[in-house]
Amino acid sequence: MKKRLLVLLGALLVVLMAGCGSNSVQSESTAKNSDPKVKKIIVGTGTQFPNICFIDDDGKLTGYDVELVKEIDKRLPEYEFEFKTMEFSSLLLSLETNKIDFIAHQMEVNEERQQKFLFNDEPYNVFPLQVVVHRDNPSIKSIKDLKGKKVIVGATSNSAVLLDKYNKEHGNEIEIVYSGSGSTDTITQIKNGRADATISTPFAVDFQNEQADAEQKVVGDVLSNSKVYFMLRKDESDLKEAIDRALKEIKADGTLKELSTKWLGADYTDQ
Repeated sequence: MKKRLLVLLGALLVVLMAGCGSNSVQSESTAKNSDPKVKKIIVGTGTQFPNICFIDDDGKLTGYDVELVKEIDKRLPEYEFEFKTMEFSSLLLSLETNKIDFIAHQMEVNEERQQKFLFNDEPYNVFPLQVVVHRDNPSIKSIKDLKGKKVIVGATSNSAVLLDKYNKEHGNEIEIVYSGSGSTDTITQIKNGRADATISTPFAVDFQNEQADAEQKVVGDVLSNSKVYFMLRKDESDLKEAIDRALKEIKADGTLKELSTKWLGADYTDQ
């Protein structure tokens, strides 16, 4: 009886020791989860933005904005960032209704957004927008050639804001239509001729041509070269300051330039 009891106690001790050993080797994420002082932050992003936030061939969410947020998370031990993906058109409402805490999706500042939301102070890249057409289209060479043409963009996107402003200043010459399912719908409509053009970035076009055989080209001058930021709720000033602090470090040590070169094909950072 005593011998059996000693065997059982020995086995229990082995299990307990093994348990202690496994708990001591935790990932950074697990360690953050177990710390009650760490604040969880829900980051809203999309899955249809080439190079920026998309699902790769392995089913993994990645891209420039995604990997930058992960880098910021590493440098802010007081926060734990968790991604929540959705259609771009749902991001602003989700932020306004507290379903997410900030947006990582190449957000430009405009007056309407500033009235409702808070932007961090440190821009993390510039966003060059240009006219994009099918590579076999010789007639459209600039935004002036879009008069009477159908241009497809994402609703509430930077491109849509730019086109709407242009239309107001030029007698609504352009027919603006909105894509139904992100970049895939845009590629299809330009390929089959249902839309004549879109407004996008050189790095998005390069990615789509390589990954989705989009057969597109950039034409004309840069229409807008705005700086982009993270967008937060008005009551998140502490989080804003923490993000800016981490971004300054990421810029200073060259990590931001590396991320931009890897995901965007060149250094689009604002130094």
